[in-house]
Amino acid sequence: MSEITPFHIAIPVHNLDECRTFYREVLQCEEGRSSDHWVDFNLFGHQLVIHYKPKENKKQPHTNAVDGKEVPVPHYGVVLPWEVFESFSKRLKDKGVHFVIEPYIRFKGEVGEQATMFFLDPAGNALEFKSFRDMDQLFAK
Repeated sequence: MSEITPFHIAIPVHNLDECRTFYREVLQCEEGRSSDHWVDFNLFGHQLVIHYKPKENKKQPHTNAVDGKEVPVPHYGVVLPWEVFESFSKRLKDKGVHFVIEPYIRFKGEVGEQATMFFLDPAGNALEFKSFRDMDQLFAK
């Protein structure tokens, strides 16, 4: 697999202070530049920007069935090395994060076997973090 180029993602949040605390203290992302309306974070080497957007009256997030679980759509996250996924998921459990889908092994024994977990940030944005024991399986069919 070739070297990974960092990505940039910007997400809306209705409470900048609450989300800033969540990303900095719960996910332990290093904070970068900021203003009154946005904050940059280092999310495992990728640039995540939270932008203030007034709260909308939304229904429950849409979900798609994957491996017998209801996966929230849309969602974003990072593919982590196996050991990092294990320690990160333990840290989230220790901090009392409520999981939409608890950490588990998906597609066990199949192409694309992976560890995955889903949870929401305080603004209701769905996050997925996953890992492959064999990173060459990331795009396997």
